[in-house]
Amino acid sequence: MSRPRINVYLERNHEKRLADLCAMRGLSKSSVVAAALASFLSPEGADRREAAIARRLDKLTNQFERLNRDQTILIETIALFIRYQLSVIAPLPDSHQDAARAQGKARFQQFIEQLARHLQRGGSLVKDLSEEIYPTDEQFYGDPPRDGREPGKPS
Repeated sequence: MSRPRINVYLERNHEKRLADLCAMRGLSKSSVVAAALASFLSPEGADRREAAIARRLDKLTNQFERLNRDQTILIETIALFIRYQLSVIAPLPDSHQDAARAQGKARFQQFIEQLARHLQRGGSLVKDLSEEIYPTDEQFYGDPPRDGREPGKPS
C-alpha cells in the first residue's frame, strides 16, 4: 500500500525539536508527524483537548472567584475602618496638630514595618479572615483538649 507524499514547511525551532525527539526515541520524522496528525484529527483528540481546556477554564474561574472574594473583603474592611475612624476620632485643636502629625507618621511607619514582616512570612490577612469565617473541618472540630475536658466546654 503506497502512502501519499506531502511537503510541509516547519519553523526552524519546530524542526529542531522534531529531530531531537526522533533521535532520542529512535523514530523517523514521518512516523512522529503521522502520529501527531492522527492524534490531532481523531475525535478523541478533540475531546481530550476540550476536556483540558475545560479544566483550565474551571481553574481560572476558581482563581477569579477567589480574587473577587478577596477584593470584596478588602473593600468592605477599608470602608468599615474609614467609617469607624471618621465617627470616633474628634477633630484636634490647632495647637495639637503638629504633635498629632508626628505621632501619625510614627504609627504609619510602624504599620508599614508590620505589614512588611507579615508579607515576608507569607501571611495573608484575607486568608486569615477567611479561615476564621469559614474554618475547615480540622479547625472547626479540632483535636480534643489534652486536659480531659470536653471540646467547647469552659474550663
